[in-house]
Amino acid sequence: MTQWKEITSQNEWNELFEGSTQKPVVVLKHSTTCPVSSNALDEFESYLQKEPNTGVEYVLVKVIESRPVSNQIAEDTGVKHASPQILYVKNKEAVWNTSHWSVTRAHITAVLD
Repeated sequence: MTQWKEITSQNEWNELFEGSTQKPVVVLKHSTTCPVSSNALDEFESYLQKEPNTGVEYVLVKVIESRPVSNQIAEDTGVKHASPQILYVKNKEAVWNTSHWSVTRAHITAVLD
């Protein structure tokens, strides 16, 4: 099973963003106080428990606790912040994103596999 890694600093994000030219990144922006976000996290983890794309780095950003990181992601990708939100970043651009109830295992599978 593939695991996600929580990022909490802008330096961690900057490394991932720059590195997305070599290895794409999937970012789940998660609110620890929101039931919709809890559902999105369950869907994200459900995808990772199956046969996820192993050529991708999977990270989670807690939007309340790590607000500067969340804001930097929005700025760097040009994708307006939402929560929950998932972004697929490749070659330093967001090639796919969705939010709220659209963060599902089926959608993630369709995009990444």
